Amino acid sequence: MKYPVIYCFVCFIFWSCKDNAIQIADDPINAYSTDTSPVFTEKNNYKTRFKNDTTFVAKGFDFPVGKPNAKGYYNAQKFQENNHLGDDWNGENGGNTDFGDPIYSIANGYISEVKDYKGGWGKVIRIVHLHNKKLYKSIYAHCDSILVNSNRFIKKGEKIATIGNCNGAYFAHLHLEIRNKVDLDIGSGYSTDTTGYLNPTNFINKNRN
Repeated sequence: MKYPVIYCFVCFIFWSCKDNAIQIADDPINAYSTDTSPVFTEKNNYKTRFKNDTTFVAKGFDFPVGKPNAKGYYNAQKFQENNHLGDDWNGENGGNTDFGDPIYSIANGYISEVKDYKGGWGKVIRIVHLHNKKLYKSIYAHCDSILVNSNRFIKKGEKIATIGNCNGAYFAHLHLEIRNKVDLDIGSGYSTDTTGYLNPTNFINKNRN
């Protein structure tokens, strides 16, 4: 009689622990409550991040090339020209003459992603900015060399990359986007639907220091 009772007691403890483990794993709050990783993903609260270090709140924006005023460059394909969702910055001498030229962060912010998307995007940097209590994201595409890592703060005018040509897919240039929806995926770069996308040149000119 003693052994069946012990067996039942052990089974009861086992199944109780198992059910509790499943409940914790299925509970998103408990599942991530002990995560102390510094990685800051799209779903995190960026405003909290900037609140913890107000030094990196954006006070104003400059252009990403020929800083601060795009000297020596021109906007070869403007926002919504051919349904373009950004601006294409080219060196004034055209062709690949700007290949390897520096790219700068347009404002203080937090680097949320550095990734080689390959295809038509190539190497991309994404930076989140908090400006006038609103979040924005700048995207720098077709880079050649990447000079920064993700998940870190950055200052306006800091060199982040060099201009590339997407492994020869185009003449060298920088594709710049500015979005007011920070959780959008990379997208296609072209669309008639501009929801979440801003005219980069207009935005920068309206938000200088």
